[in-house]
Amino acid sequence: MAETKREIERKYESDESGLPDLTGVAGVAAVVDKGVAHLDATYYDTVDERLAASSVTLRRRTGGSDAGWHLKFPVAPGVRDELHAPLSDALPDDLAGFVRSRVRGSELLPVVRLRSVRDVRHLVDADGGLLAEVAVDAVHAERLTPGGAETQWTEIEVELADGGDPAVLDKVEKRLRKAGVRPSASASKLARALAETVPAEKRPSASAGEPVTAGDHVLAYARTQRDAIVELDPAVRRDAEDSVHSMRVATRRLRSTFKSYGEVLDRAATDPVGDELKWLAGELGRDRDREVLTERLTAALDEVPADLVRGPVSERLRTWSSAEHGGARGRLLGVLDSHRYLALLDTLDALIADPPLLEAAGKKPRKVIAKAVKKDFRKVTGLVQQARELAPGTDRDVAIHEARKKTKRTRYAAEAGGPALGKPAKNLVKSMKALQNLLGEHQDSVMARQTLRELSAVAHAAGESAFTYGLLHGREEQRAARVEAELPGFWDGIKDGTAGL
Repeated sequence: MAETKREIERKYESDESGLPDLTGVAGVAAVVDKGVAHLDATYYDTVDERLAASSVTLRRRTGGSDAGWHLKFPVAPGVRDELHAPLSDALPDDLAGFVRSRVRGSELLPVVRLRSVRDVRHLVDADGGLLAEVAVDAVHAERLTPGGAETQWTEIEVELADGGDPAVLDKVEKRLRKAGVRPSASASKLARALAETVPAEKRPSASAGEPVTAGDHVLAYARTQRDAIVELDPAVRRDAEDSVHSMRVATRRLRSTFKSYGEVLDRAATDPVGDELKWLAGELGRDRDREVLTERLTAALDEVPADLVRGPVSERLRTWSSAEHGGARGRLLGVLDSHRYLALLDTLDALIADPPLLEAAGKKPRKVIAKAVKKDFRKVTGLVQQARELAPGTDRDVAIHEARKKTKRTRYAAEAGGPALGKPAKNLVKSMKALQNLLGEHQDSVMARQTLRELSAVAHAAGESAFTYGLLHGREEQRAARVEAELPGFWDGIKDGTAGL
């Protein structure tokens, strides 16, 4: 199993003057010479360098204290999550899974070989504790693909110790800058090697300009959501916090975009893709829904006086949640490795590269986008009005849920149109988000009551009291009723939400 480490480091250009004296850096009691290491790393990527395009690096390295396979994902400037697996001839299966959303059926090939002579220093405090590791790397890079070249350079790398204070890096940088050392223009050694050894015929052309047409704006938003799905895949596999929810939101945003902008992108082409996105969102939602319900019911149970808790309610809730999580987690990992999911990613790539544009896509964006947003908002208006007219009960619950779904769709349509519509779209996004949260509270109550009924039935069958489940069910009914009472006044405050579009 791969191990994960958060890597916080900064890189600097270095000339023949080498590393300046760092003993004067505040907090650094000593600079300890740790000797010289010879590192030999081969970096892997697809023929079209998909990993490099996402600032992801995959290498097999020998030499030094951490020989093995290293997979790095960008988190923020100077911050990466590194997954490490033991040295082996072939790429370990678990690391292969983390790049599958980007690589898919393409072969991973050696693209660059970096051989470095690393002179290492440890910066330690008065107690001998490690603050940071400083390395001077003399690098020789060789592109391994046809037509490539070789290059070499020297750089200084400063990596924060695990759990260290990032302020240490600021202090070291201040000293380096004072000595004439400047931050590297490249984010990584691989990025520099690729840039300096690329064949002339493969050098990138000028990037596209700002969005001009309605189609440009819609595709820019769609591309962002496609990228989010691909980039969140490894985090979902690692069960990183909020990753499943974020990936689910990206699939919903993309599907909503296809529906809202049917006059820009031909729905004959996008509807089948939307169906697959709906499937993916459903798979991602299995565990997310459980997580939300568990948090809600646990918090509600904590508010119940001890003398009103009859039977092992807390234990039964934990058992239900654990069982649901275990099954959903295994199923989701299977989905991410499935042919259906990878085919969906390929289809999205093809659709965005060669979009099914209609006549409206070539028009100026403001009128086309505003029309789509207003159309969605009118649907929300109708559904909210319908819900207000229905008596409390299942029909009203369904109507409120439908209004919530259309509210999210309107919000995403306004997000996509934000660059073209400006402040009115931003205001609409804000009001739709608030309405979504209100209606979401109601839907969470509906789902919580359903779960409580199921848990109550299981408890009753086991000979346990169902009293507390009924108590919680009643409180959930009250929460839903408060939302229903609040909705008319809330809606009246935003019913002219498309003014100014």
